[in-house]
Amino acid sequence: MPSPLFADRPAQPPEPGAVDALISQTRRLRGEVDAVRRDAVANDDDPQQRWQRALCDLAVHQLDDLGAHLGQLRAGVPAELVPEDDPGAEVGFDGGLDAGSDAGFDGALDASLATDPGAAYGQAAPPRTGSLLSRVGSAEWNLLTDEVSWSEELYQIFGRAHESGPMSLDEMPSMVFAEDQSVLQGMVTDCLIDGKPIDGEFRIVRTDGRVRTVHMTGEPVLDTDGCTASMWAVLRDVSELRRSQRAVRESRDSLERSRHIEQTERRVAVELQEAVLPPWRGSLRFAHDGPAPLDVAAHYLPAATTGLIGGDWYDALALPDGDALLTVGDLTGHGVAATSSMAMLLGALRGMAVAGIRPAALMGHLNQLLETSVQPALGSAMCCRYDPVAQTVAWAQAGHPAPLLFRDGAGHVLRRPEGVLLGATTGAVYGEAETRLLPGDVLVLHTDGLTRGSGAAGGLGDDTGTRRLLALGGRLSGARDAQDGVRAVVEEFGEEQREDDACVMVVRVGH
Repeated sequence: MPSPLFADRPAQPPEPGAVDALISQTRRLRGEVDAVRRDAVANDDDPQQRWQRALCDLAVHQLDDLGAHLGQLRAGVPAELVPEDDPGAEVGFDGGLDAGSDAGFDGALDASLATDPGAAYGQAAPPRTGSLLSRVGSAEWNLLTDEVSWSEELYQIFGRAHESGPMSLDEMPSMVFAEDQSVLQGMVTDCLIDGKPIDGEFRIVRTDGRVRTVHMTGEPVLDTDGCTASMWAVLRDVSELRRSQRAVRESRDSLERSRHIEQTERRVAVELQEAVLPPWRGSLRFAHDGPAPLDVAAHYLPAATTGLIGGDWYDALALPDGDALLTVGDLTGHGVAATSSMAMLLGALRGMAVAGIRPAALMGHLNQLLETSVQPALGSAMCCRYDPVAQTVAWAQAGHPAPLLFRDGAGHVLRRPEGVLLGATTGAVYGEAETRLLPGDVLVLHTDGLTRGSGAAGGLGDDTGTRRLLALGGRLSGARDAQDGVRAVVEEFGEEQREDDACVMVVRVGH
């Protein structure tokens, strides 16, 4: 066993009560971390969950080792480490090793082999197989007598039969990975020739074919003349620890890649959305020859539960015949796929409206377009065509919330004509309704993400959000312009933790 000559300073035994307190804290923390680990969902498709589970595994490994080390510290120095010629000599736990090395307390001579690791948790010693004892061993190579001393645990680490005896320094490379043999050789050479401490890792192939990672720490033992008489080392099987660290690293890298992809997709989606939707900074006015021009403003509200942009849209367009196109809609999905489909649909809608196609027929064409799209999706939409001369708005909808009409401070929901979701069925027929507007009227168009889930119930059929919109009648009717009306709606709904994107458009009929 190691000579005491390298221990150049005596240890100061810690107070037992302080160690017991640390053991209790470690045991409690280990239980809490293990509970988190058990509750963690192991989903290989989710890099964030893989990363969290790997971190828990790594923390449990390290707390197990910490608990065992503290138990060894409480037990004190084993009797076998006290030199026969000086039974009263004290041996330092630091052992002259780097206290910051990965071996931690395992650098404490052979004390880790003779004590009970279960003592850290107030339990009897666990079976050696798979325990900390089976993962930490010690050895000494005597250069003067060529004797080799291995602890029992070192045989377990290398999977070597006890009757085969310990391996010499010349034999050890035969079990080490070819690319790691130079690491072992360098450590041994530096220790024996230059008197440097050992601290490094290498991989071995056990006799049963299993691959293990071994961390080796140690120092030369000097004779009375200061020459190297032998070399001792503590070897620790860190395979599980390295596996956990690798899992954490790989999961973290995967999570970072996923986040980078998500950020890139969001940037592209935002750029595409900004290129398609009207860049309104205030009200958009339609100056017609008729007596009632429109003041229009709109706003997009992103979802609170996802960082990706959805397929919601709004649009207002002056048509060649003097009418005005007003439309809002929502496609399923998020990200680039949703915004690109939205751009395609909105472009088709604008083209058909300019060509003079009426709202009901226009919905039918959009349904056919979405049905045959390369990226199938469902969508809701509403299309309004305002005639400033007749002061009427003709509109059709496809599975979409009806417009809200506010007049003299009071509001009501317009009765919806027939219309199913876009892309839901082939050959769908859409109805068309017509409503007369008066000067001062306010029309509110919105996607269902604005009001869905706003109430306490938040489920299907819950009209709490619609009633909250109608309750804004006084503010909307008294608003200076459409932009002021949008501001009132955003103040009411802007802080909602909505699960979906939303658009709102306020249309004010001029005098």
